[in-house]
Amino acid sequence: MVPSFASAATGGAAMAPTVIAGHAYPGDSIHMGDRILRPGMRGHDVRVLQDFLSRVGIGTRIDGRFGAGTKRHVIAFQRAHHLRPTGIVNWAVSQALRAAAARVQSSTSTPVPLPAGSRARLVGGQAVAPASAPAAVKAAIAAANEIATRPYVYGGGHGSFISSGYDCSGSVSYALHGGRLLGVTEDSGTLESYGSAGPGRWITIYANAGHAYMTIAGLRFDTSAQSSTGGSRWTTVGRSSAGFVARHPAGY
Repeated sequence: MVPSFASAATGGAAMAPTVIAGHAYPGDSIHMGDRILRPGMRGHDVRVLQDFLSRVGIGTRIDGRFGAGTKRHVIAFQRAHHLRPTGIVNWAVSQALRAAAARVQSSTSTPVPLPAGSRARLVGGQAVAPASAPAAVKAAIAAANEIATRPYVYGGGHGSFISSGYDCSGSVSYALHGGRLLGVTEDSGTLESYGSAGPGRWITIYANAGHAYMTIAGLRFDTSAQSSTGGSRWTTVGRSSAGFVARHPAGY
């Protein structure tokens, strides 16, 4: 997750959220649900909307533009889930879509088994890459090791990959960047549409609007593990992926 920053359009002042039907909308386009989406709008959140529609079986072109086709598909989703068919995506619709996508994923997201001898080992809070891992995977593990015990800093690793501390998505971004699998740092919402859908053979990113973590060669790399590991983001202990979107770098 990454903090919201004031935009130049507001002269540096943070935008006050708009409250509609009891829900406060921040008004930006970082995460689906941050604003009400209507035909004619554009942005990353529209891309996430289109990706989620596709995941629940309503194939939608992912171009970040809320056109007539996207509206038709939103209405189809609303009708299928007994929601008012307005073609508008408010908070309730966005959450229903997230829940539907999570149900689809939970039934299809069995991790691809690693070949024998290709699981990383954990030694003293550092991951040891298996000899059979592709170069990009070894590089991602090496990068993750560099920051494995750095402190958690909210927003850390987002203005730059170089930071004294990293938050959850900043940590994932740093590891992916080390493997040359990511060019710019991404927050947890943006990671929801990273790469290809589903678990990967070597690397899987799990993301939702509030948190992101990853597994590399069978080890979990997660800021939430630091309190139980003595400070390292690496752990051999898994966690539930319910409510998270699984993504992976193409080919890995």
